[in-house]
Amino acid sequence: MKSSPDRKAVIMQPTYLPWLGYFDLIDQTDIFVFLDNVQFQKQSWQQRNQIRSNEGLEWITVPVRIKKRFGQLIRDVEINPVKFPEKQIKKIHQHYSRASYFNDYYEEFSGVLTDAVKNLSLCDLNITMIEWFCSKLSLSSDFIRSSELKAEGKRAELLVNILGELDIDTYISPIGSLEYIKDDINYFQDNKITVLFSNYVHPEYNQIYKPFIEYASIIDLLMNEGDGSAEILRSGRREPTHISKLVS
Repeated sequence: MKSSPDRKAVIMQPTYLPWLGYFDLIDQTDIFVFLDNVQFQKQSWQQRNQIRSNEGLEWITVPVRIKKRFGQLIRDVEINPVKFPEKQIKKIHQHYSRASYFNDYYEEFSGVLTDAVKNLSLCDLNITMIEWFCSKLSLSSDFIRSSELKAEGKRAELLVNILGELDIDTYISPIGSLEYIKDDINYFQDNKITVLFSNYVHPEYNQIYKPFIEYASIIDLLMNEGDGSAEILRSGRREPTHISKLVS
């Protein structure tokens, strides 16, 4: 576990082939909690993301079983393996075969993705792929699933209980969660937890197609920039913003 006098944590849902900002959060935290015991939302980042094509950004989606399963938790969602992941692997080949580092990663990526699908767990697939990308980028954090903890509650109460169980002093959140958190800020203050919001400016890098388009999956960066990906990833990081500066 990382040594730090002020232990930092991020709590995020496990998403499919996330964008650069997700991995920047991993890179700046001591503990990264995969929030897997909350309700699954279909057609969300939990099961899809975007890659770069010659026409712009294109969705890639993991098909899942949802019929008669309303309200299921992320950890319980099953993949529908019909034509997956074969069709998606072909799509990656189609769009990235001319990328500078395609040959360095494609075969291993395809193998890891194929193996990760075998137990039909969307959560396991997402976490496995996130961990694989971290290994390629040399990023490290201590990973844990919220379902492995005893913490209970809803919304901010759940987050604070997770942080308390892990003995965390500082919580780093994506700026998109501000509206979710600000109404319940007292939970954090009462438990002496500092809340910071990440400040990430998407860096520009080489893409096969022009012009450059932001917010593609991390696979776009890795295929195009290879060993230089981690440095590019970190170049977008700015000083986190304390919640007091965002909430009056």
